Amino acid sequence: MTTTAFLGLGAMGFPMAAHLARQARAAGGRALVWNRTQSRAEAHAREHGSERVDLPGVAGADVIFSCLPTSAEVDEMLARLAGDLRPGTVWVDCTSGHPQAARRQAAALAERGVAFLDAPVSGGTSGAAAGTLTVMVGGDPQVLARVQPDLAFAGKVVHVGEAGAGFAVKAVNNALLAANLWAAGEGLAALARAGVDLGAALDVINASSGRSNASENLIGSRVLTRAFPVTFQLGLLAKDTGIAADVVREAGASAPVLMQVEALMRAAAHTVGAGEDHTAALRLIEQFNDKEIK
Repeated sequence: MTTTAFLGLGAMGFPMAAHLARQARAAGGRALVWNRTQSRAEAHAREHGSERVDLPGVAGADVIFSCLPTSAEVDEMLARLAGDLRPGTVWVDCTSGHPQAARRQAAALAERGVAFLDAPVSGGTSGAAAGTLTVMVGGDPQVLARVQPDLAFAGKVVHVGEAGAGFAVKAVNNALLAANLWAAGEGLAALARAGVDLGAALDVINASSGRSNASENLIGSRVLTRAFPVTFQLGLLAKDTGIAADVVREAGASAPVLMQVEALMRAAAHTVGAGEDHTAALRLIEQFNDKEIK
């Protein structure tokens, strides 16, 4: 019976860890949780039947999951647990981290007999709640085969390459999200200035070749309504587009649109607010055009 541990109970981690707790109850295992704010872990234990532990207690797990803001926080956790991790443990990092960090972390953990997989997720908070996240995994495929039954929050698991590949795919994926979101925002702002009904225009776009996830699932419910619910912070999207730009540079690739998207997302986070929802990036386009997208 497997013991899992989950570090980081944020907007994504809280429901992801709930699936681990539900699976543990069904299989007779244990699901440990830790969060920097202890009350968050206590709430998770009350609501989902997980076990709150102090950080050293995490080392008792067979599989350790982390879902933290950046690779820097993962580095901190690894340093604090350095003397406690047991050989044979698998660390699965669901953070949207940096490929270079994944390679470094995997090498350092291997020296202690601990395997590391970079396994960022896509699907948003709704996918986390439903247990239908897509997980893109970098690292040893044999290690992934061992722990795949423990990925209770996943609807689709894809091995994409060696250590760091999962983080690289996630960063490029999110850069494409940003590019699609920004392009749709520019087009709609132009239509708004031309006096076009944006609801009707969005209906046409979503039935035509210009559609994207941003136009179909985000702009209508978040931007046109002016709701902007915070499910994925703009500052985190700016961070991810920055990682994508690093991937481009490291590969010696040419990607002028993705490089420009990084600059636009950083400008939007600085101007609109890093803590706002990522769709609020379009408020910067509204400032450029002196016209709301509504």
